[in-house]
Amino acid sequence: MKEIRQKWLFLWLVVFAVSNSQAQQNFRQIVGNTPVGQVAQSTKIQVPYITWGGDVATFLANGDLQTKGSSIFGMEGLDIQLTPGDDFVAQVKDYMAGKSPMLRGTVRMLGQASEVIGSDPRTKPVVILQLSWSAGDHIVGREDIKTLNDLKGKRIACQQGGPHVGLLYDSLSAAQLTNSDVEIVWTKDLTGPNGAAEAFRKDATIAACCVITPDLIGLTGGFESAGSGAEGTVAGAHVVNSTQQMSRSIADVYAVRRDWYDANKNWVEKFVAGYLKASKQLVALRNDFEQNQRMSDQYKTILATSQRILGAEVLPTLEVDAHGLLLDCNFMGLPGQQSFFLDKGNLSGFTGKLSEALDMATGWGYARARIGFDANDLNYQSIAKLAGLEFTALATNVERFNTKGESATTFFGDNLDSNTIVSFTISFEPNQYDFSTDQYGGEFQRALKAASTFGNARVVIRGHADPTKTLQDLVRTGVTKGLIQQTGNRNNYRYFYKGKPLDLENLSEVMALVQTGAFAGGEFDPHVTMQAALNLSKLRADNVKQALADFGKQISANVDLSQIVPVGVGIAEPVISKPQSIEQAKENMRVEFRIVKVDAETLEFDF
Repeated sequence: MKEIRQKWLFLWLVVFAVSNSQAQQNFRQIVGNTPVGQVAQSTKIQVPYITWGGDVATFLANGDLQTKGSSIFGMEGLDIQLTPGDDFVAQVKDYMAGKSPMLRGTVRMLGQASEVIGSDPRTKPVVILQLSWSAGDHIVGREDIKTLNDLKGKRIACQQGGPHVGLLYDSLSAAQLTNSDVEIVWTKDLTGPNGAAEAFRKDATIAACCVITPDLIGLTGGFESAGSGAEGTVAGAHVVNSTQQMSRSIADVYAVRRDWYDANKNWVEKFVAGYLKASKQLVALRNDFEQNQRMSDQYKTILATSQRILGAEVLPTLEVDAHGLLLDCNFMGLPGQQSFFLDKGNLSGFTGKLSEALDMATGWGYARARIGFDANDLNYQSIAKLAGLEFTALATNVERFNTKGESATTFFGDNLDSNTIVSFTISFEPNQYDFSTDQYGGEFQRALKAASTFGNARVVIRGHADPTKTLQDLVRTGVTKGLIQQTGNRNNYRYFYKGKPLDLENLSEVMALVQTGAFAGGEFDPHVTMQAALNLSKLRADNVKQALADFGKQISANVDLSQIVPVGVGIAEPVISKPQSIEQAKENMRVEFRIVKVDAETLEFDF
């Protein structure tokens, strides 16, 4: 999987080359004077493309850079000239001037340019198509960066103005951090000598970097590996977050000017239908090669065409690099369009992504005002008919997870810790088992948003209990039975079991001792108390899941209940092992949300 977005936004990167600065440059200042012109009256339409797997479907639909009569677009009577769009600033200038009615980028890219492209009603963008979600962008961290929570106060290398700005924004947001909580080291390029990976490699003070797949492998040795320091890897470097799990972060789209959309809706419908038809064919060819390891002539032809268009320096080989480009791309298809544009309960749909894009644009200084853009009003039954695709009604609240690949220890101990991407907790009062939306609505909103953005990860709800009662019953029963000797004074007691010191703060030792059964029976049976704490912690986790589902209904948000796993932890993981006050005990009374990586087999499907 070689270069994914290497050529994307070349001039954009040059003009955004701000050395190690937190300051953002307003997009209007970058693009300069951009007078609005009319779109040229011509049957040939200029359509930009970028270096990304989603655009390979555009190449297939068009037959080449210039529409071939036998191609999907050609058969629909479209006449398209595909032009390089990695220079996003130039794209915007052509768009504003009327040289092209279209923009090609991500929702976040449109957001960063929103103040310019949305300033005139004629050029206000209408998003007509979501091509894909990215699965090939990542955050790599050093050994001490275990989760996204650990990024606070750290230095992070990221390409200025590129697609990883959105990835970084989402990752920080998941940990309730902003750009002011970290120091962003802006790099000129996405990859190569002036890219984030090389900055991370050369500067040990940089704790994390935003990279593409080839750079990830170069730093770590592989997705499941940690760098050894040999062969160019960085010792301890590993994947902290990835769009393989944060699968609904980077949304690739096509947008058109409002004036041109209103006057040429028939053309837009044919373009969208043609793209969807081509993407379905491309996915079938890609999957066939993956399964059979034999490249069909048709697949070889489109990969070779992509290599010629994007450049052999970007895609040196067909089998590894060109094919890998497509593996990092999750095509949306017709169901995905319906979900993105029509499903009001989809928190990662158009409305949600637009809001996030404008939040980032204004919050990070790319725009001064929130000027949005519009979703299309296409009829997807008509689109399906044009494309020759089967139309099915919009499906909501689809359950996508199963238990394959999940062992009994998946959500406990070292396995859980190593697979946790980000976490946060909510606290509760003693004997509290209900969790109202009035009290916890903010936390529930955050959890649902995280579940949607991390579409290929589990949301694990872990209930915790305070160990105080178990410890008290262990000591009472142990002293009564003569199993435990207590010495010292109040608040400074020391305990011994069979003549050896017993550390009550070592909960694993205490729990193992209780499990022996030596303390069973009597009025203060610690085994009964410990099991009751486990049962109650599971009940709390179950109740939080139900409250989360109820909150989802209340705000009309989709909730995939199969993604959410309630787990009772009991007294096993206290914040304070031996509380000395009710305030300390309350710190142990909590429900913890963790976003956790899972095996690909766990997923039934994705758009």
